[in-house]
Amino acid sequence: MGESAQKVMAVANLREFFRDSVHGALEKQHVSVEAQTEQYVVNLLTLFSRSEALFADTPPGAPLKPLAFMLRDALDAPTPAARNHMLQRLGDVSLFIAGFFARGFAAKLIDIDYHIAMGGRAYGTLADASARRGGRTLAQVFAELAQKFQPLVDALNEVSETSYTHSDRDILRLYEVWLKTGSARCHGLLKRLGVDPTHPGRGALAH
Repeated sequence: MGESAQKVMAVANLREFFRDSVHGALEKQHVSVEAQTEQYVVNLLTLFSRSEALFADTPPGAPLKPLAFMLRDALDAPTPAARNHMLQRLGDVSLFIAGFFARGFAAKLIDIDYHIAMGGRAYGTLADASARRGGRTLAQVFAELAQKFQPLVDALNEVSETSYTHSDRDILRLYEVWLKTGSARCHGLLKRLGVDPTHPGRGALAH
């Protein structure tokens, strides 16, 4: 009983931490979303903070299933409900990985813009499916997640890098991400670090 209570308290604290962090990051990035959408993101982060939830349906020791395989599974799903469930997982995983592991993409062939595109489309498809079923609230949440996927990634990057100090290599990476995605957060960070990518010759990075 005492052990269970400790676990419940830990999860509650984690959700509270994510709620405050996400809300603060959204305000800092000047991103406005509906309360239901913000709560969806907080719940997602709380869920995926447990590795077994992030790696669901993945064999022990195996890497996370590639997004293209998740999309294939969704397209091959036997029922509309199963298809929507798989599309939601595709969107959720894309948002979480792009938001919290952006630096890890630097040495990989598939970059953050791919995750943004895949996740945004998955949520957009879910919004349409939810609207057809009469699920107005869910349709609005998924539509906002699709429309504001990039700004939400920026906000989650802010949460994950709160206490992180950028090296020269990270500055180059920020510039690369800004070129690929137009991230307002990356642009702001570059300027705070003394780099203005839009004004060559004034501290901008050379090509």
